[in-house]
Amino acid sequence: MGDKKTYKFGTKAIHAGIEPDSATGAIMTPIYQTSTYVQPEVGVNKGFAYSRTSNPTRAALEANITALENGHYGACFASGLAAIDCILKMLKPGDEILSTNDLYGGTYRLFRTIFEQYNLKFRFVDMSDASQIEQYISDQTKMIWVETPTNPMMNIIDIQSIAKVSNHNNILLAVDNTFATPYLQRPLDLGADIVMHSVTKYLGGHSDVVMGALVCKDESIAKKMYHIQNASGAITSPMDAFLALRGIKTLHIRMDRHCANAELIAKYLVNHPKVDKVYWPGLKNHPNHAIAKKQMSGYGGMISFSLKGNQKEDALHVLKNVKIFSLAESLGGVESLIGHPVTMTHSAIPKEEREAIGIVDSLIRISVGIEDIEDLIADLEQAFNK
Repeated sequence: MGDKKTYKFGTKAIHAGIEPDSATGAIMTPIYQTSTYVQPEVGVNKGFAYSRTSNPTRAALEANITALENGHYGACFASGLAAIDCILKMLKPGDEILSTNDLYGGTYRLFRTIFEQYNLKFRFVDMSDASQIEQYISDQTKMIWVETPTNPMMNIIDIQSIAKVSNHNNILLAVDNTFATPYLQRPLDLGADIVMHSVTKYLGGHSDVVMGALVCKDESIAKKMYHIQNASGAITSPMDAFLALRGIKTLHIRMDRHCANAELIAKYLVNHPKVDKVYWPGLKNHPNHAIAKKQMSGYGGMISFSLKGNQKEDALHVLKNVKIFSLAESLGGVESLIGHPVTMTHSAIPKEEREAIGIVDSLIRISVGIEDIEDLIADLEQAFNK
């Protein structure tokens, strides 16, 4: 089928890393639900010895995601947080990580409540102006952690500019690309060293797996990544790998619909009399809209908005009365979800820190699905009217 690395995105999503099963010709990668593999003699195997180290179903998925991110090496984990855990284990006690100050609450919790105990130091800074990053770097700084778009405020960070700073200072740049997916944004092409995904979200796309992934280009980073993956053992299952492979085959189609629906909902919210602020990178008044336009091919399906009066009760009232939007954690599935960051995804972040970055009591975050847009807007409207 030629060199799959040169194919365009949609073709790679369906074919990269995937070959017909050698035993049967099955077009879908089989679920190799096995813990171990028979070896004809000591030291000789068919590329697999034990499924914690490597599994054929997982290997196909890792190759597929690696190709989508234009990387050279990829690894899948039991969750997005397990993937982040692997990155942090590449560091040593005393090392400092600069992190964006607006990020997923679970990431913040992992940083502060787990790894600070092992003397990793974290500094949370505003990265919306990349020219200001240099002032925060010290001799102890070994990594910059970036989310873009950020969760839940949809801030945009200039990956290419941050990469120039990290490269100049010989420190790692890791980017959480969950919200954008490799269809809309490819951080490795912009100079990042490691890209991370919660595969649970858009890559899986159907709210039926929990999984994480890392992709990089550098062999020395890859060796550490594979060593930690095997030694710590936080690997994904063959069944989940199969489901993620199936989900990725429609990633490009789904993302087009997510983005199109989100644009129309964002415009609806901007003009709604009960809505105060709308956070979506595709709006021209977004502070870093120009950067989003430069480094992304679309603006994604995630939107946050606050209500006038900033009353928590008003937000909870909307959440209670939607019918198509489902009140639930997570995001990125084909169905539309709605949530309240203060009490759900970002409850681990102290109130004063939340409010300093805009996570106010009335903030609502929606993951716009691929349903008919007229139904989604009508659902929001009836919830507002109640």
